[in-house]
Amino acid sequence: MPEPILILGAGINGAAIARELALNGVGVVIVDQRDVAAGATAGSSRLIHGGLRYLEYGEFDLVREALGERTHWLQLAPQYVRPLRLFIPIGNRTGGLCAAAAKFLRLPLPSGKPKRQSRSRGLWPIGLGLWLYDRLARDSSLPRRRLYHSSASDAVAVDPRKYHWQYAFSDAQAIYPERFTLALLEDARQAAQRASVPFQLLTYHRAALDGTVARIAATDRPDEAVLSFSPSAIVNATGAWVDRTLATLKISSPRLIGGTKGSHILTHHAGLRERMAGRAIYVEAPDGRPVFVLPFGRATLVGTTDIVFDDDPAQAVASPEELDYLLSAVNELFSDLRLSRADVELHYSGVRPLPFVGEQATAGVTRRHWLAPNPSCPLPLYSVVGGKLTTCRSLAEKATATILAKLGQTPRANSRGRPLPGGESYPPDDAALAAEWQRLAGRVALPRESIEAVWSLVGNRAEAILAEGAPELVPGTMFPRSFVHWVIRNEWATTLGDLIERRLMLLYQPNLSRGSLRELAALLVEAGRLAADRVESTVDATAARLATHFGKRVS
Repeated sequence: MPEPILILGAGINGAAIARELALNGVGVVIVDQRDVAAGATAGSSRLIHGGLRYLEYGEFDLVREALGERTHWLQLAPQYVRPLRLFIPIGNRTGGLCAAAAKFLRLPLPSGKPKRQSRSRGLWPIGLGLWLYDRLARDSSLPRRRLYHSSASDAVAVDPRKYHWQYAFSDAQAIYPERFTLALLEDARQAAQRASVPFQLLTYHRAALDGTVARIAATDRPDEAVLSFSPSAIVNATGAWVDRTLATLKISSPRLIGGTKGSHILTHHAGLRERMAGRAIYVEAPDGRPVFVLPFGRATLVGTTDIVFDDDPAQAVASPEELDYLLSAVNELFSDLRLSRADVELHYSGVRPLPFVGEQATAGVTRRHWLAPNPSCPLPLYSVVGGKLTTCRSLAEKATATILAKLGQTPRANSRGRPLPGGESYPPDDAALAAEWQRLAGRVALPRESIEAVWSLVGNRAEAILAEGAPELVPGTMFPRSFVHWVIRNEWATTLGDLIERRLMLLYQPNLSRGSLRELAALLVEAGRLAADRVESTVDATAARLATHFGKRVS
């Protein structure tokens, strides 16, 4: 049997590639210096979309591909991907026509500083773009574009003095892409088991190359290799870390990544949530950057910024200026609400793995993805450049074909019609889903809120998982202890931060308490993942990270 392929990076692209390879009977070893989905995946805007603004740059094939994948995920991952109706507030008729034409034709933009009103896109160019967006989508399951006057009851109640019309269109949202990534990895593990090929995921580890031998060691014990093998090929799917990874492997390469930082804020402002009513807004900030205002459970998510970032992506944190920028964008829409920093529950940042293009403006950098081969490596090595949540599967399918061709093989399977675990035989509508939650609450003797909380993480796997243990809840959460035990055993959770940020998604729960952190740390002790004498220091360190990295205070 050939040696496994080494995948560096356990974000959404690395996980999707691992899944596609496993479906083709190829063994994989996945290594990440941090946790699953801890980079750009967790730092994203959490949208599954075609990329409306890419049309201005003539990237029709990219938009068509992304819209096709949007449809795919709505059908095959309904537990994570839900339809979203977005509204574009508009204040003029023709604004942006010249700028859009210049971008499409790759012409230099006019010099000088245009006025705010003429700079923002107007009714006509937006209507044309949405007409083309609907045509490229070819998806009859979602409502098509529709124009509203801002005074209409179905429109979002933005400031009517600034915005006279609103165009509505359809896309989709994945609130928890971290959980989406874990489902990809679980499906990869199941596929590898059925094919009797190796599957191994090592978080908080790093790889070194000694000729054609990869040596894998824990990040805190770099001199003690836990695994050594000669991989059939290496896939560098480390996102914004791609160049740093190549340098660590001592592989010469031109610069591939020119990442930009995108920051977001989360607010529980009741007035804003009431205005949004489960809908989303896509608007231009005064400087022309796109800003999304998105429903996020009982909160509202606002993002994003777009700032060149050359430091370690792990250190990306929203700056005070970025917080003010995003708050200003919201207040431009709703001048009577006047959100302030006191309304920010938390913030987060991610670094986009965009291709390096020198001095080009960040907004114009392509969002395409590709595999960059590295001929200087003694093994077949490919780096993933670009990529986003929506197109992770199609990227993985193309990457698998490329890698297998290099190894003298051809793909024998793909994931085009394959649901993610927890999305099979899914309830067909919201009423059926609510009835299923009610039935399951009665069967396992848990509050309805607990069923919804667990379901949002694992979909219809919830019944089998919850049937395994007693219904006692972890204090301060809606999760049964038995479910947390299952997560620790089955989902590669190593640290308290893993549980809070990327497994139970408690980062986004208001009023998270130190008591809850202690209870979860105790469950890690029971599972042998944490020493009993380190509980308090771990709780202190986790609370400190939540404060410094996310601006989140633990009560």
